[in-house]
Amino acid sequence: MTDDLASALPPPMVRGKSRWTPVHWSELPGFSEDSLHEAWNAWIKSCERPGQVFAALCSDVRRLSIGSDQQQRAWMVSRLQPFRVESLQGEAEGLLTSYFEPVIDASRTPTAQFTVPLYQLPSTLGQRKPWYTRQEMDTLPAAQAELRGRELAYLSDPIDALVLQIQGSGRVRMVQADGSVRMVRLAYAGSNDQPYKSVGRWLLDQGAIQDASWPGIKAWARQNPDKVQEMLWSNPRMIFFREEPMSELDASFGPRGAQGVPLTPGRSIAVDPASVPYGTPVWLASGGPQVTLQRLVLAQDTGSAIVGAVRADYFAGWGTEAGELAGRLKQPLRMWVLWPR
Repeated sequence: MTDDLASALPPPMVRGKSRWTPVHWSELPGFSEDSLHEAWNAWIKSCERPGQVFAALCSDVRRLSIGSDQQQRAWMVSRLQPFRVESLQGEAEGLLTSYFEPVIDASRTPTAQFTVPLYQLPSTLGQRKPWYTRQEMDTLPAAQAELRGRELAYLSDPIDALVLQIQGSGRVRMVQADGSVRMVRLAYAGSNDQPYKSVGRWLLDQGAIQDASWPGIKAWARQNPDKVQEMLWSNPRMIFFREEPMSELDASFGPRGAQGVPLTPGRSIAVDPASVPYGTPVWLASGGPQVTLQRLVLAQDTGSAIVGAVRADYFAGWGTEAGELAGRLKQPLRMWVLWPR
């Protein structure tokens, strides 16, 4: 693979909240070392709903799924143009965070152990915007009446419920009414349209903790059970879920992101779609105390906190290890969109 530094570059582009500056492939750190076949699975998923710009490339993407890294790299260089993503003010460095899919035990019916409900969409959600806050849902009879009968599952720990709501979906080992256990996915169905407030930030501002990771928050909650409710109420946003069955194939991918395709651990990111369209292949570079990443990823999701040009949320996968990374990852980011020539 060669990169002709003498070749003319196209003009820069402005896309929503971002400016795209064309660069040569040699600017992309680690481009010759990435195991592209890992990303190809995510790209094939994007080709299920590719959008107009990338649809023409999908036959090649599928054909190259059995190609070598060298063949995939050569094809990318011939068909795509890298653009460095910058803010409109010219800032090329932003923020990388991470999210994951929790794996949690739950019960179909309330028990002495499982007391914390997760809800499906209330039928009156569209009639009142924003809908009731988290505190109002816990205290107002009118809100509680709207939620009655909308319980999907019960968890044993309110912090686990909050983690599930913030991540937007989760795998749940559901104990059925007859005692059998079934693995299901609780997927994002909607929100109460209230603003998201970080409980970690609330605890830091109170001087209650110094470690705002989920393990740190859980440790504080065990030591301060009488203050947990106040902490939860500091975040007025509530997420509602829908239940999805999980086949063996479903279990090998993450939940569906905003693009409408299943997420691939380590190869899917959430972006601000006003800056980077869904389905766009992105070269991501980030180094910090948690992890060093130089790799091809696909923009397949978004989130309420993912706003701005150089901003991405990295899908780490599911389970404890992914949760540890997602809870601590917050480091500098550079990114390049790879756009059809």
